Amino acid sequence: MTDVARLAGVSVKTVSRVVNAEAGVHPTTAQRVLDAIDQLGFRRNISARNLRRGTGTGTLGLVLEDLANPFYSVLTRAVEEVARLQGKQVLTGSSDEDPTRERELVLEFCARRVDGLIVVPAGHQHGYIAHEISAGTPVVFVDRPPGNLDADSVLIDNAGGAAAAARHLAGHGHHRIGFLGDSPDIHTAAERLRGFREGCAQAGVVFDPELVVMGPHTEASVAAALSGPLRTATALVTGNNRITVHALRALAGRPDRPALVGFDDFELADLLDPPITVVTHDTWALGKSAAELLFARLDGDTSPPGRVVVPTRLLVRGSGEIVR
Repeated sequence: MTDVARLAGVSVKTVSRVVNAEAGVHPTTAQRVLDAIDQLGFRRNISARNLRRGTGTGTLGLVLEDLANPFYSVLTRAVEEVARLQGKQVLTGSSDEDPTRERELVLEFCARRVDGLIVVPAGHQHGYIAHEISAGTPVVFVDRPPGNLDADSVLIDNAGGAAAAARHLAGHGHHRIGFLGDSPDIHTAAERLRGFREGCAQAGVVFDPELVVMGPHTEASVAAALSGPLRTATALVTGNNRITVHALRALAGRPDRPALVGFDDFELADLLDPPITVVTHDTWALGKSAAELLFARLDGDTSPPGRVVVPTRLLVRGSGEIVR
């Protein structure tokens, strides 16, 4: 500010008034100050200003599994929109489903003094962040609950959605229903498998563990499952959008293609032949709810940690209505 004042021929106080948009500076003088700032290439350090005022750094940390996944892209945009309305920016990092990477990102964001954190947990142990929470950094977990930690979370009704898929297929005459899921160590995958099993029981269909193949999955592993243990299944529930896409590639051209219901909607699903029936949910609402819960904490909400559950619905399009 001293350098700017010297170049503009004004006092440091005048420079302060201009950069903070305060009244009392003649427009010509203000323009001289702005021109000096441009000439010197200076930029305000907003984080330093906010810290000095005791209003935080104006940033949030968002830890995801993989930002390249369309599911997390939508969630991120929802968080960003809520943060923008609150005058804050979002710093984002992908954990790649690695608990060590998740911890590194969380602690890095805390070291950068973010005002709050939204985390899609990769691991099951989150005691490492308890100190940050007790020190005043609010944390909301989204899509999956935290492990060994009492904290706010926003989840999808995974079990209810998978149960609805199983009942739907059974209602179209299927008794050999297969399930292709993600790693059972992941909360969402375990809940969807639980829901699938409950849905089979509710529909009077015998749950056959031989028709369940859990991941993590690649295109090759899905193809192997469909040509192996799931070959005799007349219907199939796929546990997430990526597995559904892998399954569709593996099933392309098969004359005995099973009926299929996928968990998570995905782009162009309605344009395939037949269009893909899915268990869908409002991913935007998931991110928005997490961000709003975080800002409630930042605004002083001290109520006990809560859990928000976003509902699912079955979107009927054709692939799940093939009768056997």
